[in-house]
Amino acid sequence: MIGLDTNVLVRYLAQDDPFQSPLATSLIEETLTKDQPGFISLIALTEVVWVLESCYRTPKGVLVDILERILAVKQFIVQDSDVVWHAVRAFKSGKADFADFLIERGGKAAGCSCTTTFDKEASRRAGMRLLT
Repeated sequence: MIGLDTNVLVRYLAQDDPFQSPLATSLIEETLTKDQPGFISLIALTEVVWVLESCYRTPKGVLVDILERILAVKQFIVQDSDVVWHAVRAFKSGKADFADFLIERGGKAAGCSCTTTFDKEASRRAGMRLLT
């Protein structure tokens, strides 16, 4: 298994760097296999979404498609993929950030009765409990 950092995934998805994008593409498309997959951590996946949203202005629908494809590719192992699937489904139809849904769904999967936050938007949109 080979760990994949955020910047490798972004270079592959954005194809925006003449030197790094081909290297990322070669790694992902030619080196990674079902027997030697690429590992994507929750942090790297969350950063990918953030970079694509903030730097590349990627629309939410496209982000959802990207996340679903990443989860479906046999050459990738996504950390806590079941939690990520739940977060992606909530993100698809919800109004909170992907990270907020991932935090809330991760807490739920760990057996938390609730996830607390000071973020009023996250409490309303991602199902967290506002700490007041």
